[in-house]
Amino acid sequence: MTSTLWMAGASGLVGQSVMASLLAEGAPWRVESFGRRALGQTHPRLREHTVDFARFDSGDAAEPAVALCTLGTTLARAGSREAFRAVDFSAVLEFATAAYAHGASRFVLCSAHGADPSSALFYNRVKGEVERAVEDIGFEAVAVVRPSLLLGDRSETRGVERLAIVVSRALKSALGWLPSRPIEAATVARAMVKLAAEAQPGVRVWSNDELHTLGAAPL
Repeated sequence: MTSTLWMAGASGLVGQSVMASLLAEGAPWRVESFGRRALGQTHPRLREHTVDFARFDSGDAAEPAVALCTLGTTLARAGSREAFRAVDFSAVLEFATAAYAHGASRFVLCSAHGADPSSALFYNRVKGEVERAVEDIGFEAVAVVRPSLLLGDRSETRGVERLAIVVSRALKSALGWLPSRPIEAATVARAMVKLAAEAQPGVRVWSNDELHTLGAAPL
């Protein structure tokens, strides 16, 4: 049986891996993908929608059973705290609210290790605030994943972050005991796709350590 899933953030590192899993042969999903620009993907189970997240309009998208969000940026890329919050809080909340209004009962959110609405760190505080806002919308099930430093092939260079990724890969085996050890984007993606299908009622936060286990096995 094919179920409709709404997705936002398919152009990102985790989002690309999520989309590949959702559209893999035998996967049970029909995907309505929303983004600021079309990715140009062609697949019989995929429709792309170009949207302005500040004034989200789902157009003629089919009603979803579940929604999955990997929207996110960095302070460096955003250029200001206001621009960062517009993506990581406002856009996420607009998408989640629309998905709920159109029938989604489950929501899977990619957040970040250290997310906390009371954090002194702006990045972690915004991540924690959007988690809480999404949890309050009314979904039957909310699964929040909190990955640490993401490993994967990025199309852009991010200076210190890219250096950290290189170092982390080199030390990956030595860091294996750390709960906050780096994690492959593909591992996070597999975990999110599993949760889209299996999320239990209520709110469940998945730590970085748990994601390593949940996303280790193939779908």
